[in-house]
Amino acid sequence: MFDRAERGDRAVILHPEFRLTGPDALDEFQELARSAGAEITGIVTAPRDRPDARFFVGSGKIEELAELVEETGADLVLVSQSLSAVQERNIEKACSCRVLDRATLILDIFAQRAQSYEGKLQVELAQLRHLSTRLVRGWTHLERQKGGIGLRGPGETQLETDRRLIGVRIRQLKTRLDKVARQRDQSRRQRQRSRAPLVALVGYTNAGKSTLFNKLTGASVGEEDMLFATLDPTVRRMEGMHCGEVLLADTVGFVSDLPHELIAAFRATLQEAREADLLLHVSDVSDPYRMERQQDVEDVLESIGADQIPVIRVYNKIDRNGQEVSRNEDENGMPVSVSISARTGEGIEQLRESISDRLSSERINRWIELRGKDGKLRAQLFELGVVSEERIAENGSWMLHVDVPKETAERLARLPGSEGDVAREQLLGSEPGHLKATA
Repeated sequence: MFDRAERGDRAVILHPEFRLTGPDALDEFQELARSAGAEITGIVTAPRDRPDARFFVGSGKIEELAELVEETGADLVLVSQSLSAVQERNIEKACSCRVLDRATLILDIFAQRAQSYEGKLQVELAQLRHLSTRLVRGWTHLERQKGGIGLRGPGETQLETDRRLIGVRIRQLKTRLDKVARQRDQSRRQRQRSRAPLVALVGYTNAGKSTLFNKLTGASVGEEDMLFATLDPTVRRMEGMHCGEVLLADTVGFVSDLPHELIAAFRATLQEAREADLLLHVSDVSDPYRMERQQDVEDVLESIGADQIPVIRVYNKIDRNGQEVSRNEDENGMPVSVSISARTGEGIEQLRESISDRLSSERINRWIELRGKDGKLRAQLFELGVVSEERIAENGSWMLHVDVPKETAERLARLPGSEGDVAREQLLGSEPGHLKATA
């Protein structure tokens, strides 16, 4: 949509290397390029202490890059770092071809993969925000969004017109996304009223989340050995759970140095992770840089406010290195990690049991007894959608079977008066002895 020229797929990579650049940074960027559909025809590496203001790398490396582009007939140059608008234009001029930096390449992949209405809106918004600082040419097609006649003011330059048109489109997209977000909130509230806890899969891209999702739910989400194979969140009911109905959400894979535009634009998509009762952090156990990538994921989770949600680490792909299925627990006997193979199914039952154990520890599931003076509390419990069954006892009291998050139960326990006494003694304590026989 925003390419300046006819798109090609033959690419030369420019990889600036700094002292803190990860050892697998070039391999990952090549995988990003292949995921975007590029055929890599050459690579130029450039060790740097600091970026050059003009080209990001030295002029000698730019000459080497230009020669390689001409020699290989490449259609574009892919730069593994984020460039300024000036640097991008200077490299384009020197090499006589299009230049995409890391952020733009990731945005392009997202644009190819987004399938849902919301996902497409989010991608376009991220593209516009990122590219609005790089106005060069080719933007006047945006006049289609709002009639071009009468829009141009006296003495207004083309650049000013383009900026204004982009601003109009951004506002349109934000309005539509706000509407989608409201609809998603309604769906989320309905799900909460169904009392089904939500488990979200998170992890580095290509860690095997979609394969695991299909194994746990019986769904058929696309499984491809490429980065960002899944963009749009999918929620399904988990099969074979011992703790009742559980919903599982597959989310977009994370990557190091994820553009801020994407984190902001896909906040609604990542909302599934923010609202989850439990996170399954999936890692590729065969990946030599597993620890670094786990940290990248945790950094993104912190940036979206999901770092306080309970986590089970899922070490996937044990079939690749001959590891056995295992489960590690904390001092309270709660599972903290499970080693599995989503592809072969090894450890899947142990993972289901671990999920059930953790969810049970995070929720209060029991009968409580409320009397006439506790009518307000009864109304609150029904409003929260945590009452699965209600019975009337012989003495006229209400007996409610509740399935409520422990956090909510603790909040109810802090209510003053008799309501607080009920919540404290029954929601957080032991259920009344006679209640079991009655229920």
